[in-house]
Amino acid sequence: MTNEDYAALEQRIGYEFAERSLLKRALTHSSLSGGEAPVKDLERLEFLGDRVLGLLTAETLWRKYPDYDEGEMAPRLNALVRKETCAKATLHFGVDQYILMSEWEDSAGGRKKKAILGDVMEALLGALYIDGGLKAARALYDQFWTPNLENLSKLHKDPKTALQEWTQRKALGVPDYEVIESEGPAHAPAFTIEAQVKGKKPTRGEGKSKRAAQMEAARAFLIREKVWSEDE
Repeated sequence: MTNEDYAALEQRIGYEFAERSLLKRALTHSSLSGGEAPVKDLERLEFLGDRVLGLLTAETLWRKYPDYDEGEMAPRLNALVRKETCAKATLHFGVDQYILMSEWEDSAGGRKKKAILGDVMEALLGALYIDGGLKAARALYDQFWTPNLENLSKLHKDPKTALQEWTQRKALGVPDYEVIESEGPAHAPAFTIEAQVKGKKPTRGEGKSKRAAQMEAARAFLIREKVWSEDE
């Protein structure tokens, strides 16, 4: 990416980095490691950004819903910080076109994978926090999460829970999840898992943990069966 590209992205998100290398690190997918020394910067910033997002969301819910107890706020927090919501934010700001990834990952549809899109948004929040503190991260949060708080927080159920409830209503038993493939080094594993429901064609999902892959597989099943839309 050129300096003009970084400047264009900074304009999209409404923040100019003092240390632009942080922005580059947040956008660099691990597929560029090429099997040599792994690119860990995105993952490290993602780890931080996940906590920043959680804090901003918890505070926002605490202030907006003064009469809610912990049990009422928790599912809303989960809906607001999940990968799918972060992926929506990435698309909202047009960050997907700036992600640095290998040609193979790009040709395999990497820019449309919700796991990657979600990771990048968390990494971006982490980079903003390091570069400009909580104020910078909150400014981005307030552009997407705050105005969409009501709609986003309605999506309480995670895909696995939603799928199990659906199969039980249909008398199809409990879904099974089978690991189809496990690859990658210990520090950056990748799982492909199949969601299996009696009498139905299975669906697959990918993720950096078994749980994340199960979620993606369940989500794919719900979308195929028209229980959920692509936006959920």
